Amino acid sequence: MRLARRAAGISPSPTLSIDAQAKKMKAQGIQVINFSAGEPDFDTPEHIKEAAVEALKAGFTKYTPVPGTEELRKAVADRLRQDRGVDYEPADIVVSCGAKHSLYNALQVCCQEGDEVILIAPYWVSYYEQVKLAGAEPVVVQTTEETGFKLTAAALKGALTPHSRLLILNSPCNPTGAVYRREELEDLAKIIREHDLLVISDEIYASLIYDDLTHTSIASLGSEIKERTILIDGVSKAYAMTGWRIGYAAAPRPIAKAMADLQSHSTSNPTSIAQKAAVAALTGSQDPVEKMRREFNKRRDRLLASLRNLPGISCNCPGGAFYLFPNVSGLFGRKFRGKVLSSATDIASVLLEHFQVAVVPGIAFGNDNYLRLSYATSMEQIEAGLARLGDFVKQLD
Repeated sequence: MRLARRAAGISPSPTLSIDAQAKKMKAQGIQVINFSAGEPDFDTPEHIKEAAVEALKAGFTKYTPVPGTEELRKAVADRLRQDRGVDYEPADIVVSCGAKHSLYNALQVCCQEGDEVILIAPYWVSYYEQVKLAGAEPVVVQTTEETGFKLTAAALKGALTPHSRLLILNSPCNPTGAVYRREELEDLAKIIREHDLLVISDEIYASLIYDDLTHTSIASLGSEIKERTILIDGVSKAYAMTGWRIGYAAAPRPIAKAMADLQSHSTSNPTSIAQKAAVAALTGSQDPVEKMRREFNKRRDRLLASLRNLPGISCNCPGGAFYLFPNVSGLFGRKFRGKVLSSATDIASVLLEHFQVAVVPGIAFGNDNYLRLSYATSMEQIEAGLARLGDFVKQLD
Protein backbone atom coordinates (compact mmCIF):
# COMPACT_ATOMS: atom_id res chain seq x y z
CA MET A 1 0.00 0.00 0.00
CA ARG A 2 1.35 3.42 -0.94
CA LEU A 3 1.40 6.14 1.70
CA ALA A 4 1.92 9.85 1.16
CA ARG A 5 5.53 10.95 1.52
CA ARG A 6 4.65 13.06 4.54
CA ALA A 7 3.26 9.98 6.30
CA ALA A 8 6.13 7.72 5.34
CA GLY A 9 8.63 10.23 6.71
CA ILE A 10 7.13 10.54 10.19
CA SER A 11 9.06 9.02 13.09
CA PRO A 12 6.94 7.95 16.09
CA SER A 13 7.47 9.81 19.36
CA PRO A 14 10.12 7.92 21.38
CA THR A 15 8.86 9.45 24.63
CA LEU A 16 5.32 8.21 24.12
CA SER A 17 6.57 4.85 22.86
CA ILE A 18 8.72 4.26 25.95
CA ASP A 19 5.96 5.43 28.29
CA ALA A 20 3.51 3.04 26.57
CA GLN A 21 6.00 0.18 26.89
CA ALA A 22 6.52 0.92 30.59
CA LYS A 23 2.76 1.00 31.20
CA LYS A 24 2.32 -2.27 29.32
CA MET A 25 4.96 -3.91 31.53
CA LYS A 26 3.20 -2.57 34.62
CA ALA A 27 -0.08 -4.04 33.39
CA GLN A 28 1.71 -7.41 33.18
CA GLY A 29 2.63 -7.13 36.86
CA ILE A 30 6.22 -5.99 36.33
CA GLN A 31 7.30 -3.34 38.84
CA VAL A 32 8.56 -0.65 36.47
CA ILE A 33 9.94 2.67 37.70
CA ASN A 34 8.80 5.11 35.03
CA PHE A 35 11.01 8.19 34.60
CA SER A 36 9.86 8.65 31.00
CA ALA A 37 6.45 10.27 31.41
CA GLY A 38 6.06 13.97 30.67
CA GLU A 39 2.99 14.49 32.80
CA PRO A 40 2.42 15.44 36.45
CA ASP A 41 1.47 12.56 38.72
CA PHE A 42 -0.90 14.83 40.66
CA ASP A 43 -4.67 14.72 40.17
CA THR A 44 -6.45 17.61 38.50
CA PRO A 45 -7.54 20.02 41.28
CA GLU A 46 -11.08 19.51 42.55
CA HIS A 47 -12.47 22.93 41.61
CA ILE A 48 -11.46 22.29 37.99
CA LYS A 49 -13.15 18.88 37.89
CA GLU A 50 -16.26 20.37 39.51
CA ALA A 51 -16.45 22.98 36.73
CA ALA A 52 -16.49 20.17 34.16
CA VAL A 53 -19.23 18.34 36.05
CA GLU A 54 -21.32 21.49 36.18
CA ALA A 55 -20.81 22.00 32.45
CA LEU A 56 -22.12 18.50 31.82
CA LYS A 57 -25.14 19.05 34.04
CA ALA A 58 -25.88 22.32 32.26
CA GLY A 59 -25.78 20.62 28.89
CA PHE A 60 -22.70 22.49 27.70
CA THR A 61 -21.95 19.70 25.24
CA LYS A 62 -22.35 21.33 21.83
CA TYR A 63 -19.99 22.97 19.35
CA THR A 64 -18.26 26.15 20.43
CA PRO A 65 -16.50 28.72 18.23
CA VAL A 66 -13.53 27.08 16.52
CA PRO A 67 -10.84 29.08 18.39
CA GLY A 68 -12.55 28.50 21.75
CA THR A 69 -15.25 30.21 23.73
CA GLU A 70 -15.02 33.96 24.31
CA GLU A 71 -14.99 33.20 28.04
CA LEU A 72 -11.92 30.98 27.78
CA ARG A 73 -10.03 33.23 25.38
CA LYS A 74 -10.61 36.15 27.74
CA ALA A 75 -9.38 34.02 30.67
CA VAL A 76 -6.23 33.17 28.70
CA ALA A 77 -5.63 36.83 27.83
CA ASP A 78 -6.12 37.87 31.47
CA ARG A 79 -3.75 35.16 32.73
CA LEU A 80 -1.07 36.11 30.19
CA ARG A 81 -1.43 39.76 31.15
CA GLN A 82 -1.09 38.96 34.84
CA ASP A 83 1.67 36.33 34.66
CA ARG A 84 3.68 37.30 31.56
CA GLY A 85 3.09 41.04 31.28
CA VAL A 86 1.82 40.82 27.69
CA ASP A 87 -1.46 42.26 26.41
CA TYR A 88 -3.61 40.21 24.07
CA GLU A 89 -7.25 40.49 23.05
CA PRO A 90 -9.47 37.38 22.89
CA ALA A 91 -9.33 37.62 19.08
CA ASP A 92 -5.54 37.05 19.29
CA ILE A 93 -6.06 33.73 21.12
CA VAL A 94 -6.66 30.33 19.50
CA VAL A 95 -7.51 27.44 21.81
CA SER A 96 -6.61 24.00 20.45
CA CYS A 97 -6.54 20.35 21.48
CA GLY A 98 -3.35 20.67 23.53
CA ALA A 99 -0.23 22.80 23.17
CA LYS A 100 1.14 20.24 20.69
CA HIS A 101 -1.85 20.97 18.45
CA SER A 102 -1.20 24.72 18.81
CA LEU A 103 2.41 24.20 17.73
CA TYR A 104 1.29 22.16 14.74
CA ASN A 105 -1.17 24.83 13.66
CA ALA A 106 1.43 27.58 14.01
CA LEU A 107 4.03 25.79 11.90
CA GLN A 108 1.48 24.85 9.26
CA VAL A 109 0.38 28.45 8.69
CA CYS A 110 3.81 30.08 9.02
CA CYS A 111 6.11 27.71 7.11
CA GLN A 112 6.30 26.19 3.65
CA GLU A 113 8.68 24.37 1.32
CA GLY A 114 12.06 26.10 1.17
CA ASP A 115 11.80 27.65 4.64
CA GLU A 116 14.27 26.82 7.39
CA VAL A 117 13.27 26.53 11.04
CA ILE A 118 15.95 26.81 13.70
CA LEU A 119 15.77 24.20 16.47
CA ILE A 120 17.81 24.48 19.65
CA ALA A 121 19.23 21.08 20.56
CA PRO A 122 18.47 19.39 22.84
CA TYR A 123 14.91 19.98 21.60
CA TRP A 124 11.51 18.51 22.32
CA VAL A 125 11.08 15.58 19.99
CA SER A 126 7.92 16.72 18.19
CA TYR A 127 9.40 20.02 16.99
CA TYR A 128 11.55 18.22 14.45
CA GLU A 129 8.73 16.11 13.06
CA GLN A 130 6.25 19.00 12.94
CA VAL A 131 8.70 21.19 11.03
CA LYS A 132 9.08 18.43 8.43
CA LEU A 133 5.30 18.03 8.21
CA ALA A 134 5.06 21.73 7.38
CA GLY A 135 7.41 21.15 4.44
CA ALA A 136 10.20 23.17 6.03
CA GLU A 137 13.77 22.14 6.84
CA PRO A 138 14.88 21.79 10.48
CA VAL A 139 18.23 23.52 11.14
CA VAL A 140 19.61 22.13 14.39
CA VAL A 141 21.91 24.28 16.54
CA GLN A 142 23.61 22.28 19.27
CA THR A 143 24.05 23.78 22.73
CA THR A 144 26.29 22.55 25.53
CA GLU A 145 26.29 22.07 29.28
CA GLU A 146 28.77 24.95 29.48
CA THR A 147 26.17 27.39 28.10
CA GLY A 148 23.43 25.86 30.25
CA PHE A 149 21.95 24.32 27.08
CA LYS A 150 20.90 27.79 25.93
CA LEU A 151 21.18 29.38 22.51
CA THR A 152 23.44 32.41 22.32
CA ALA A 153 22.91 35.34 19.99
CA ALA A 154 26.18 34.50 18.23
CA ALA A 155 25.09 30.89 17.63
CA LEU A 156 21.72 32.04 16.32
CA LYS A 157 23.33 34.51 13.95
CA GLY A 158 25.72 31.84 12.71
CA ALA A 159 22.83 29.51 11.83
CA LEU A 160 20.96 32.02 9.70
CA THR A 161 20.67 31.79 5.92
CA PRO A 162 18.50 33.63 3.39
CA HIS A 163 15.94 30.84 3.90
CA SER A 164 15.62 31.23 7.69
CA ARG A 165 11.99 31.76 8.59
CA LEU A 166 11.41 30.92 12.23
CA LEU A 167 13.04 30.06 15.56
CA ILE A 168 11.44 27.72 18.09
CA LEU A 169 12.30 28.79 21.63
CA ASN A 170 11.35 26.67 24.65
CA SER A 171 11.82 28.14 28.13
CA PRO A 172 11.73 26.36 30.51
CA CYS A 173 13.03 23.68 28.20
CA ASN A 174 12.03 20.09 27.71
CA PRO A 175 14.33 18.11 28.11
CA THR A 176 17.06 20.21 29.80
CA GLY A 177 15.07 22.44 32.14
CA ALA A 178 17.02 25.47 30.87
CA VAL A 179 15.46 28.85 31.70
CA TYR A 180 16.41 31.91 29.65
CA ARG A 181 17.13 35.11 31.54
CA ARG A 182 15.71 38.40 30.38
CA GLU A 183 19.03 39.72 29.07
CA GLU A 184 19.61 36.50 27.08
CA LEU A 185 16.19 36.88 25.46
CA GLU A 186 16.89 40.53 24.67
CA ASP A 187 20.05 39.48 22.79
CA LEU A 188 18.09 36.89 20.81
CA ALA A 189 15.24 39.33 20.14
CA LYS A 190 17.70 41.77 18.57
CA ILE A 191 18.83 39.13 16.05
CA ILE A 192 15.24 38.05 15.39
CA ARG A 193 14.20 41.62 14.58
CA GLU A 194 17.27 42.37 12.46
CA HIS A 195 16.77 39.26 10.31
CA ASP A 196 12.99 39.43 9.99
CA LEU A 197 12.32 36.10 11.74
CA LEU A 198 9.27 34.76 13.49
CA VAL A 199 9.62 33.03 16.86
CA ILE A 200 7.46 30.36 18.43
CA SER A 201 7.86 30.73 22.19
CA ASP A 202 6.80 27.46 23.84
CA GLU A 203 6.07 28.41 27.46
CA ILE A 204 4.15 25.34 28.60
CA TYR A 205 6.38 24.93 31.70
CA ALA A 206 6.39 28.62 32.67
CA SER A 207 4.76 27.96 36.06
CA LEU A 208 7.41 25.42 37.07
CA ILE A 209 10.51 27.49 37.90
CA TYR A 210 12.98 26.99 40.77
CA ASP A 211 15.89 28.62 42.61
CA ASP A 212 14.45 32.16 42.65
CA LEU A 213 14.54 32.27 38.84
CA THR A 214 11.76 34.10 37.04
CA HIS A 215 10.07 33.36 33.76
CA THR A 216 10.33 36.01 31.06
CA SER A 217 8.29 35.74 27.89
CA ILE A 218 10.12 37.05 24.83
CA ALA A 219 6.78 38.58 23.79
CA SER A 220 7.00 40.92 26.80
CA LEU A 221 10.15 42.63 25.49
CA GLY A 222 8.35 45.23 23.38
CA SER A 223 5.79 45.59 20.63
CA GLU A 224 8.22 44.88 17.79
CA ILE A 225 9.22 41.43 19.06
CA LYS A 226 5.65 40.69 20.20
CA GLU A 227 4.47 41.16 16.61
CA ARG A 228 6.90 38.40 15.58
CA THR A 229 6.02 36.00 18.42
CA ILE A 230 3.57 33.11 18.63
CA LEU A 231 3.28 32.33 22.34
CA ILE A 232 2.28 28.73 23.07
CA ASP A 233 0.95 27.51 26.42
CA GLY A 234 -1.78 25.34 27.89
CA VAL A 235 -3.21 23.85 31.05
CA SER A 236 -1.61 20.40 30.84
CA LYS A 237 1.51 20.83 32.96
CA ALA A 238 0.62 23.62 35.39
CA TYR A 239 -2.78 22.20 36.38
CA ALA A 240 -2.17 18.44 35.92
CA MET A 241 -4.64 18.38 33.02
CA THR A 242 -2.72 16.45 30.35
CA GLY A 243 -5.74 14.36 29.35
CA TRP A 244 -8.09 17.33 29.04
CA ARG A 245 -6.26 18.44 25.86
CA ILE A 246 -6.43 22.22 26.10
CA GLY A 247 -3.60 24.32 24.73
CA TYR A 248 -3.57 27.78 23.25
CA ALA A 249 -1.62 30.20 21.11
CA ALA A 250 -1.44 33.98 21.46
CA ALA A 251 -0.32 35.52 18.18
CA PRO A 252 -0.50 38.53 15.88
CA ARG A 253 -4.07 38.75 14.58
CA PRO A 254 -3.38 37.56 10.98
CA ILE A 255 -1.55 34.47 12.28
CA ALA A 256 -4.25 33.75 14.86
CA LYS A 257 -6.94 33.97 12.18
CA ALA A 258 -5.00 31.63 9.88
CA MET A 259 -4.56 29.13 12.70
CA ALA A 260 -8.27 29.22 13.49
CA ASP A 261 -9.14 28.78 9.80
CA LEU A 262 -6.83 25.77 9.58
CA GLN A 263 -8.31 24.28 12.74
CA SER A 264 -11.81 24.72 11.35
CA HIS A 265 -10.98 22.04 8.77
CA SER A 266 -9.32 19.60 11.19
CA THR A 267 -10.62 19.35 14.76
CA SER A 268 -12.96 22.34 14.84
CA ASN A 269 -13.28 23.42 18.49
CA PRO A 270 -11.62 21.73 21.46
CA THR A 271 -13.94 19.78 23.75
CA SER A 272 -16.57 22.09 25.22
CA ILE A 273 -16.47 20.53 28.71
CA ALA A 274 -12.69 20.75 28.85
CA GLN A 275 -12.90 24.43 27.92
CA LYS A 276 -15.11 25.09 30.95
CA ALA A 277 -12.60 23.25 33.12
CA ALA A 278 -9.78 25.34 31.67
CA VAL A 279 -11.64 28.55 32.56
CA ALA A 280 -11.80 27.34 36.16
CA ALA A 281 -8.10 26.52 36.09
CA LEU A 282 -7.05 29.92 34.78
CA THR A 283 -9.43 32.06 36.83
CA GLY A 284 -9.54 30.07 40.06
CA SER A 285 -7.05 29.65 42.88
CA GLN A 286 -3.46 29.16 41.77
CA ASP A 287 -2.50 27.54 45.07
CA PRO A 288 -2.50 24.01 43.59
CA VAL A 289 0.07 25.15 41.01
CA GLU A 290 2.38 26.43 43.72
CA LYS A 291 1.90 23.25 45.76
CA MET A 292 2.96 21.12 42.79
CA ARG A 293 5.90 23.42 42.05
CA ARG A 294 7.24 23.08 45.60
CA GLU A 295 6.95 19.30 45.49
CA PHE A 296 8.69 19.14 42.09
CA ASN A 297 11.48 21.25 43.55
CA LYS A 298 12.04 18.75 46.37
CA ARG A 299 12.05 15.83 43.95
CA ARG A 300 14.47 17.59 41.61
CA ASP A 301 16.92 18.23 44.44
CA ARG A 302 16.81 14.61 45.65
CA LEU A 303 17.21 13.07 42.19
CA LEU A 304 19.91 15.53 41.13
CA ALA A 305 22.07 15.01 44.22
CA SER A 306 21.94 11.23 43.88
CA LEU A 307 22.66 11.17 40.15
CA ARG A 308 25.72 13.35 40.67
CA ASN A 309 27.04 10.77 43.14
CA LEU A 310 26.98 7.98 40.54
CA PRO A 311 30.39 7.50 38.88
CA GLY A 312 30.45 8.32 35.17
CA ILE A 313 27.37 10.55 35.33
CA SER A 314 27.22 14.35 35.46
CA CYS A 315 24.14 16.56 35.42
CA ASN A 316 23.34 20.26 35.07
CA CYS A 317 20.86 21.68 37.55
CA PRO A 318 17.63 22.48 35.65
CA GLY A 319 15.99 25.80 36.41
CA GLY A 320 12.50 24.71 35.44
CA ALA A 321 10.12 22.05 34.07
CA PHE A 322 10.31 18.58 35.67
CA TYR A 323 13.17 16.83 33.89
CA LEU A 324 16.82 16.06 34.51
CA PHE A 325 19.13 15.58 31.55
CA PRO A 326 22.20 13.75 32.86
CA ASN A 327 25.29 13.20 30.73
CA VAL A 328 26.03 9.47 30.70
CA SER A 329 28.90 9.51 28.18
CA GLY A 330 31.27 8.72 31.05
CA LEU A 331 29.82 5.20 30.99
CA PHE A 332 30.45 4.63 27.29
CA GLY A 333 32.91 1.83 26.62
CA ARG A 334 31.96 -0.06 29.75
CA LYS A 335 30.20 -3.41 29.55
CA PHE A 336 27.02 -4.89 30.94
CA ARG A 337 27.02 -8.70 30.77
CA GLY A 338 29.48 -8.55 27.91
CA LYS A 339 27.62 -5.89 25.92
CA VAL A 340 29.60 -2.71 25.28
CA LEU A 341 27.62 0.44 26.02
CA SER A 342 28.28 3.03 23.33
CA SER A 343 25.30 5.36 23.56
CA ALA A 344 22.54 6.58 25.82
CA THR A 345 20.20 4.43 23.73
CA ASP A 346 22.18 1.33 24.79
CA ILE A 347 21.95 2.38 28.43
CA ALA A 348 18.21 3.08 28.25
CA SER A 349 17.64 -0.35 26.71
CA VAL A 350 19.57 -2.14 29.46
CA LEU A 351 17.84 -0.15 32.19
CA LEU A 352 14.38 -1.09 30.95
CA GLU A 353 15.09 -4.73 30.15
CA HIS A 354 17.22 -5.67 33.15
CA PHE A 355 16.38 -3.13 35.87
CA GLN A 356 12.81 -2.18 34.92
CA VAL A 357 13.65 1.53 34.86
CA ALA A 358 12.14 3.53 31.97
CA VAL A 359 14.12 6.56 30.79
CA VAL A 360 14.27 8.34 27.43
CA PRO A 361 17.56 8.28 25.50
CA GLY A 362 18.86 11.65 24.37
CA ILE A 363 18.76 10.67 20.69
CA ALA A 364 15.06 11.60 20.86
CA PHE A 365 16.13 15.16 21.65
CA GLY A 366 19.09 15.44 19.33
CA ASN A 367 21.99 14.27 21.54
CA ASP A 368 22.61 10.62 22.46
CA ASN A 369 25.12 11.41 25.21
CA TYR A 370 22.25 12.06 27.60
CA LEU A 371 19.19 10.50 29.21
CA ARG A 372 16.01 12.34 30.13
CA LEU A 373 14.53 11.49 33.53
CA SER A 374 11.19 12.95 34.58
CA TYR A 375 10.70 13.65 38.27
CA ALA A 376 6.94 13.97 37.77
CA THR A 377 6.59 10.87 39.89
CA SER A 378 6.41 10.19 43.62
CA MET A 379 9.37 10.46 45.96
CA GLU A 380 8.86 6.77 46.75
CA GLN A 381 9.29 5.89 43.07
CA ILE A 382 12.30 8.19 42.82
CA GLU A 383 14.01 6.43 45.75
CA ALA A 384 13.30 3.00 44.25
CA GLY A 385 14.56 4.13 40.85
CA LEU A 386 17.75 5.56 42.31
CA ALA A 387 18.48 2.24 44.00
CA ARG A 388 18.11 0.43 40.67
CA LEU A 389 20.28 2.99 38.87
CA GLY A 390 22.95 2.48 41.52
CA ASP A 391 22.78 -1.30 41.00
CA PHE A 392 23.15 -0.80 37.26
CA VAL A 393 26.31 1.25 37.59
CA LYS A 394 27.79 -1.23 40.10
CA GLN A 395 27.28 -4.13 37.67
CA LEU A 396 29.24 -2.49 34.83
CA ASP A 397 32.63 -3.90 33.89
